Amino acid sequence: MNGNQIEGLIGMLATLGILVLLVLPSALGVLRDRRIDRQLRQARQPEPHTGPAPEARHRGRRHGTARPA
Repeated sequence: MNGNQIEGLIGMLATLGILVLLVLPSALGVLRDRRIDRQLRQARQPEPHTGPAPEARHRGRRHGTARPA
């Protein structure tokens, strides 16, 4: 390779690098928007109801009652 070819290669690589730097933020923004849209679609879907929910059991002390002696 002679000097002119090397200069041309360096110029093409610099141009390609600048193009990548310009396109990368918009590509990342598109991917982020798609992820947010997918999360919103999942949030809108009703969760399947399998049956009655189990009753919660409190294991701690109840308010307003005395401690055992």
